[in-house]
Amino acid sequence: MKKLFAVFAFVFLCIPIFPLPNGYSSAKLGMDIDSLKEALKKDHQFGYRGDRDVSLSPSDGQFLIETDGSKFGFSFLGRCWFQFANDKLYIITLNLDQSKVDHYSVFAKLCEKYGNPDELSPKKSVWRDGDVILSLEKPLTLKYTDAKVFDSKKDSSNVEKTTAEKARDEFLDSL
Repeated sequence: MKKLFAVFAFVFLCIPIFPLPNGYSSAKLGMDIDSLKEALKKDHQFGYRGDRDVSLSPSDGQFLIETDGSKFGFSFLGRCWFQFANDKLYIITLNLDQSKVDHYSVFAKLCEKYGNPDELSPKKSVWRDGDVILSLEKPLTLKYTDAKVFDSKKDSSNVEKTTAEKARDEFLDSL
């Protein structure tokens, strides 16, 4: 009976309580640039200053918005980046203020809400579902990525692995 209870408790604790979020606060993956600008203007924790925070990559027409929440004493955010592809927000990168929150507290809360990470390394923890990739990276960066856009960009890139990357893979496979 105790073993059955232990197995049930383990399985229950590994099941995420909430689905992965598609963004943080008013910034949501899939937003167009104008909607995000309006949302950032209303949400002061991001420190958005207007169009001067927006840049355009001339080579591929991608937009990037960079903000700095550290100028506002109440914000837990430092520099943040919002990256667009095909006129839709597909990556949100939030650098958290290490003087106000620590890596372990964020990791523990994410595990509590979303279950154990799908990928765990000394550099980052990653949670995935079909739509969102949520990663907590060292030292203290939280990243929300649209999984479908990311996968399509990854599939469309024709970059081959370097000899060093291939040798590393072969070494790891030999272990």
